[in-house]
This record gives sequence, C-alpha cells and structure tokens, in this order.
Amino acid sequence: MPESIVYNVDCMDYMRTLPNKAFDLAVVDPPYFSGPEKRGYYGSKESEIGVRRDYPISPDWEVPAFDYFSELARVSKNYIVFGCNYFDAVFSPGRIVWDKCNGESSFSDCEIAATNLFNSVRLFRYMWNGMMQGKSEAEGWIQKGDKTKNEVRIHPTQKPVALYAWIFRNYAKPGDKILDTHLGSGSSRIAAYNAGLDFVGCEKNKYYYDAQEERFAEHTAQIRLGV
Repeated sequence: MPESIVYNVDCMDYMRTLPNKAFDLAVVDPPYFSGPEKRGYYGSKESEIGVRRDYPISPDWEVPAFDYFSELARVSKNYIVFGCNYFDAVFSPGRIVWDKCNGESSFSDCEIAATNLFNSVRLFRYMWNGMMQGKSEAEGWIQKGDKTKNEVRIHPTQKPVALYAWIFRNYAKPGDKILDTHLGSGSSRIAAYNAGLDFVGCEKNKYYYDAQEERFAEHTAQIRLGV
C-alpha cells in the first residue's frame, strides 16, 4: 500500500526540516487571498444531499510570500502551483488550465496552475459548480446525473479528486513521492492513494486536518470493502 502521511503543522516548519529535492512532485493550492475562511456559509442553496455546509470561521489565511515558493522549489524536483496568476512570483512557463464548466456562475471559469514539468499549456475540463459536478474524469464536462454520488464539500476551496487523479495519471509515475503543503479537504491525498503514490500533506488548521482525516478514513474503508 502507498504511504500516506499528513501533519497538522505549518508547511514552512515542515519544509525547513527536509533535504533538497526530497519530493518528486509538489501539487499545491495555497491561499491567494484571505476571505473564504470567513464565510460561514458557502454554496448556492440548501440541499439534503450536500451543497450546504457551515464552515467554521478560521483565522486569517496567510498568503504565501517569496520564502514559501523558494522552499517549495528547494524541496521538490517538480511543482504544480494553483492560483499562480495571483502571486507575485516568477514561475516556469508551463501552465495547466482547469476549465470548471460553470456556465453562468459568478465564480471564475477556470483556475490556472504553473508548472516546471513542461513549457506548453494543458487543459482539463471538469464541472465544479455547487451541486453540478462532472460525470467522471474522462467526461468531466458532462454533469453527473445521480447527485447523491457527488463529492461532499468539507472545505470552502475544495478541489475535486478527479482533477488530482488526472494530474497524477499524466504527470506522476510509480514510486514518486508527492507533497501537498496546503491539504485542505484532502482531495489530493485520496487521488494519490488511488494512484498508488507515496504522499505527504500539511494542514495547519486543526478543524480541516480532522475533517480530511475522517474523509480519508471513510474512503480507504470503502476500498477495503470493495464498495
């Protein structure tokens, strides 16, 4: 079984303990502004099957500065950094664009990640707008019919497991060790586990650390039971 370890720590404290190039790939989604953690309600409407979620009011999210990106580049051979367009940092020219297929939503149509894995631009389409979620990784632009099978939101900036599954299928290989410095909902951890990749994550907020631990335990239990 792949190794999957998560620490309830500040990622900067953890990375400072690491040797150079300790990880093959860092896939990170750091906060680019403070605000979502203040929303006690996040979602478009109430629903019995999961749109409504009362998130706790958290301390201000800390937007990473230059020292974070410097440490990330030091400890990882390759990186994928979501929200690159919001940071005052210089990244390699490669880009991954996640088309969220969200139609008339007021949220961003896409999210952009910088990477040093290649110099071109790659596109992944997967619907992610409230209860409207993609059918599958392969048919992400088609809305899933049975909404009871949607991913339940446990974090205000949660990304779908399918996005990370696509990333790991295309840009990781067996034996790679993956780092996520801002774990949040734990979607990256689940996708890495499914892909058989060793994984380390950091989440300094105790509420979300506990929430993703519960989510991961439920997921691995279902796999063991063949559900």
